[in-house]
Amino acid sequence: MEGTTHIRQREPSEQDERATEDVTTDETERVCPECGGRLVEDSAHGETTCAECGLVVSAEEIDHGPEWRAFDSAERDRKKRTGAPTTKMMHDKGLSSQIGWQNKDAYGNALSSRKRQQMQRLRTWDERFRTRDSKERNLKQALGEIERMASALGVPKDVRETASVIYRRALAEDLLPGRSIEGVATAALYAGIRQTGLPRSVEEVGAVARVDEMEFKRAYRYINQELDLEIGPPNPKQYVSRFASDLDVSEETERRARELLNAAEAQAVHSGKSPVGLAGAALYAAGILTNRKLTQDDVSEVAEVSNVTIRNRYHELMEVAEDTDANGPSAAAA
Repeated sequence: MEGTTHIRQREPSEQDERATEDVTTDETERVCPECGGRLVEDSAHGETTCAECGLVVSAEEIDHGPEWRAFDSAERDRKKRTGAPTTKMMHDKGLSSQIGWQNKDAYGNALSSRKRQQMQRLRTWDERFRTRDSKERNLKQALGEIERMASALGVPKDVRETASVIYRRALAEDLLPGRSIEGVATAALYAGIRQTGLPRSVEEVGAVARVDEMEFKRAYRYINQELDLEIGPPNPKQYVSRFASDLDVSEETERRARELLNAAEAQAVHSGKSPVGLAGAALYAAGILTNRKLTQDDVSEVAEVSNVTIRNRYHELMEVAEDTDANGPSAAAA
């Protein structure tokens, strides 16, 4: 009939049926056939097990690890046939080879004088070829400086990696003109410390830097703004555990110090104050409140601030504590 449109329904093809079967099979394999629980892969044993009932669904998975076993680090180093993993802490990410410094042959025998001179020349040229342009030389010097300062501060590897990535970003976005390599490297390390929440103060970083403290502070503010790192102000509570360990105080004293800092934060007393000084003063005040007498000299030595700072922050924290006690438990909870 005129004006009528007939829609013919498409018959499902063999390909559609196969795709439906694959989806159904994948969904079935993701759940336990016994209880319908979630399946997890145990790479250590090469098995797929149910997290709910413990049923071993598959026990023939491929092990992507080495075919050999090692029982100590020396045996592992002797058997492995691959190099170290790539890292951002080296200018070439650890992909290039390096001539060793030992003047010995493959059998452990000492080289002759002529061979030693030849190997020294080869090391010199190898070092030159590893840095092909000015940016790589810049990066090599800066990452070496970050490694030196991080080692002096006892900074873990993840913080060093973060600092190296921040410096690489600054170099890629051309933020170094007008600033020294050491200053930006120090700023990158401090930014990595702040991002990971490691308790290291500006003064501690400045003590191991080869530039003036004010210079690296300006560089830090600049890269923080240009790279949008969004690093907040340091929290005094990050330093409490470290100072408490150095002062050998009890858990009760440490807990009381954190309560004082929480009360000070609730009343915004910590704003504009040095977090190191606040943490030290909180432990000093907590020691008095818990009958663990700490001297101002001991606290100032650990926190590396003056006695005057400890004394002033102590009076401010005690005023906050008195106000909190006067206002009742609701103020303390806030």
